[in-house]
Amino acid sequence: MVPVVVDTPSTRVSQMGAEVETKGGEGAGAVAATAAAASGIASPSMRRRHADMSQSPIRTTSPSNNSITQDSRSKRARPATSQNTNKTIMPRNYAECDSRVLSGLISGMLMELIHFNDELPVNNNKLTRFHSRAPPNISVHDYLLRLTHHATLIPPILLAMVFYIDKLCLLYPEFTINSLTVHRFLITAGTVASKGLSDSFWTNNTYARVGGVTVKELALLELEFLERMNWRIVPWQNKILQDYYKNLVQRDPAYDFEERKPGEESSDDEDEDDSMSSHSSDALVEDDELVPPQPRDAEAMEE
Repeated sequence: MVPVVVDTPSTRVSQMGAEVETKGGEGAGAVAATAAAASGIASPSMRRRHADMSQSPIRTTSPSNNSITQDSRSKRARPATSQNTNKTIMPRNYAECDSRVLSGLISGMLMELIHFNDELPVNNNKLTRFHSRAPPNISVHDYLLRLTHHATLIPPILLAMVFYIDKLCLLYPEFTINSLTVHRFLITAGTVASKGLSDSFWTNNTYARVGGVTVKELALLELEFLERMNWRIVPWQNKILQDYYKNLVQRDPAYDFEERKPGEESSDDEDEDDSMSSHSSDALVEDDELVPPQPRDAEAMEE
């Protein structure tokens, strides 16, 4: 029984390829050449079929595509690490530091203070406005990271908050950093430092919403903080913040400073004594700050 063949452009191409195969010709290459010559009349499906016969299977991904994908992945922002020690490399100037990385360093230091101070007994007669009834559910690391991101806390502000810890504890002995005071201190210190050190800052409504307190409560905390600090919130020595940054990096074994560039002068050895004294009372406060300001009497006001 002879099959009936319908004369269509696709069947004519099939017959042409079959004739070439029976005659020997040039094998698959001749079939591909014949199909290419008749591509003007062949349907798209037949052109794809003949291409599969003459060529090897098509790769789903080419080496060039893989290299492009790997390059794009490698360009993602990642903290620099040392190849020998796997330490996170930090810039020597605190102004060039990533705020998120710096907030992680500060939160680690705060957790050490909290772990130590939480073991001390709480004196109910010496509670401050910064004390909470119970520790908040959010961790110190996540809370400080939230403030850094949503309140736009840059490195100078973050380091000033660490500076405020030492100064406030010196001027206000009842205050200590523990699990009950750290959250309210951070939102208050961040608000005060932003207004005192930055040219642009948010409103109290934004800081209160980010910190999880009411606007009225934040205003009271801010006023209490400023009075305890004698209204002096700007570090008067230029290198105080740099010293705090240096000590934060050096105390954590997972971080290290970047190598010095050729020709860069080293001033760390010359300023080592001054750096170590940044936490002393002389570097934290001036002489007149140790004495709380006294109200003027009537006679002095008349004069």
